[in-house]
Amino acid sequence: SAIVGTLVALSIIALVLSLVRVEDVALPPTVKYGMVFDAGSSHTSLFVYEWDSDKENNTGVVSQTLSCDVQGQGISSYASNPPEAGNSLRECLDKALQVVPAEKHRDVPVYLGATAGMRLLREQNSSAAEQVLAEVARTMQEYPVAFKGARILAGEEEGAYGWITINYLLDSFTKYSPKAHTWLHPEAANIFGALDLGGASTQITFMPEDSALSQNEASEFTLYGYSYNIYTHSYLCYGQNEMLQRLAKELIVSFPSTRVQHPCYPKGYNETFSLSSLRASPCTDGSDPRLPPGDSSVTLEGRGNASGCLAALRKLFNFSACGQSQDCTFDGVYQPPLRGQFIAFSAFYYNFKFLNLTEGQPLAVVREAIEGLCTRSWEDLSSSYPKESPKRLPKYCANANYILTLLLDAYRFNKTSWNNIFFQMKAGSTDVGWTLGYMLNLTNMVPAEAPARLKGHRPSLWAAAITFIILTLILGLAALLL
Repeated sequence: SAIVGTLVALSIIALVLSLVRVEDVALPPTVKYGMVFDAGSSHTSLFVYEWDSDKENNTGVVSQTLSCDVQGQGISSYASNPPEAGNSLRECLDKALQVVPAEKHRDVPVYLGATAGMRLLREQNSSAAEQVLAEVARTMQEYPVAFKGARILAGEEEGAYGWITINYLLDSFTKYSPKAHTWLHPEAANIFGALDLGGASTQITFMPEDSALSQNEASEFTLYGYSYNIYTHSYLCYGQNEMLQRLAKELIVSFPSTRVQHPCYPKGYNETFSLSSLRASPCTDGSDPRLPPGDSSVTLEGRGNASGCLAALRKLFNFSACGQSQDCTFDGVYQPPLRGQFIAFSAFYYNFKFLNLTEGQPLAVVREAIEGLCTRSWEDLSSSYPKESPKRLPKYCANANYILTLLLDAYRFNKTSWNNIFFQMKAGSTDVGWTLGYMLNLTNMVPAEAPARLKGHRPSLWAAAITFIILTLILGLAALLL
């Protein structure tokens, strides 16, 4: 009877195990990393991003892990010494590899996107631009990463990727609903526009009414399963640094002398300006016959004249090229009517931060603050802002007036739509710029990994089976003893 009892017990155990359902158990998604260098006209920054391998509608949910500012100027400044362009990136690359697990290094895609500074260098000296990019690539290839290339972005790419970044960070593309336990897609009307002001170029990007956008000017993106048609335009030579150079040139050729009055610089501030710097950039047309010959120097004397500053800046734009057209901004460039709210970042943000202007300030208050800044003497400014860079401080009046001219006269914002502009540089802990949008677009090109799975049992059934087995064994042993 003991043997029969044991056999019965074993049969029951086998039967129970065969009845317990075996099913797939999903493992947690693996984390992927990516790096993007933003090689701007005045400096370079590295951003490290991460995202889970199982993605929402084929677009990775990306977050920023690290940002690192490269020491020195932009890579275009190394035209005469290309190897140093590559060497300048090493410190940030070393820091980036410290935050990425060692076993993932060789799978990390690394990209370098160069913007307006390199676009200008390519116009001026294409072979020098190619050598700089070649040296950057040579340095990257020494590191244990999946280097994907260094290239010069078109201005419209820069604008479009900045637009993607903003709307991603502000949940305009997709938003997680804790109640529904799913991702929701907000209405297209909630999409933000992007305003970017760099050192050598400026970009405007937004989603106009479909009927107002011509197919020749449309850029199309598919993100989170939805398609978006946007308008974007980049104005080369209208960045902040190039604007200051062009302004200096116009003042010099208009009032040829060794001492030239500068309406935007504070009274009491003088700057020695070399004509050779005007000849170095395509934006200032160094071959202009109005420029004095040779590489002599000119002294720019600040006058602190706000109205004179605005008038001088307006001359940098060709507003007459549009005629009476309403779908035109300046220099004869097409632009559909503005729509929605805009995020203004980069130099837009930094200049308004200096003015200590809060969000939603009326245009009249902004004008008053800028005029007040322009009338302050250099002695007053330098003593009031001892920690501010002495190279940047005297230029805030020109920068702020330039921003007003660009937004109001060029892009055609008005007193009402001004309230739709928000000056911002971060959203949460992530920087606003084109690099995250670039990374998002690139992750959309990579197929989503199938979630890793193991064969397993439901925990509740497995627990019941183990309990039954233990009880059966106890009964079996009791039968043997009896």
